[in-house]
Amino acid sequence: MDRKPYPSDLSDDEWAILEPHIPSAKPGGRPRTVIMREIMNGIFYVLRSGCSWEMLPHDLPPCKTVYYYFNRWCKSGEWENLNREFREALRQLEGREATPSAGSVDSQSVKTTEKGANVVLMEAKRSRVANVI
Repeated sequence: MDRKPYPSDLSDDEWAILEPHIPSAKPGGRPRTVIMREIMNGIFYVLRSGCSWEMLPHDLPPCKTVYYYFNRWCKSGEWENLNREFREALRQLEGREATPSAGSVDSQSVKTTEKGANVVLMEAKRSRVANVI
């Protein structure tokens, strides 16, 4: 990588952890011509900055290539698998069980959301004075 790094770029340590989990190229297909670390840097750039795929900087791989890998991994469930594996590994490093045994829902948030939905759907009342004018 001979470019100035972005804040969203993977560090060498992060890449060392992530690299073994990157899916290999399809067997029998064309060999990859892109650097997978740069593909991941492109994906993380979009996710962190919130920009559209077309706004990827020119020194990262083409936006269609980066989006192709992101979309393929989303549809195949690869992102979910990575998230699960890393979450479980982190929980074990913290001395906890790999999977959570309980969850909680804040009932106050649920009630507020329900009320907010009704308010948004209600039609605004018009003043009778405004109708006369």
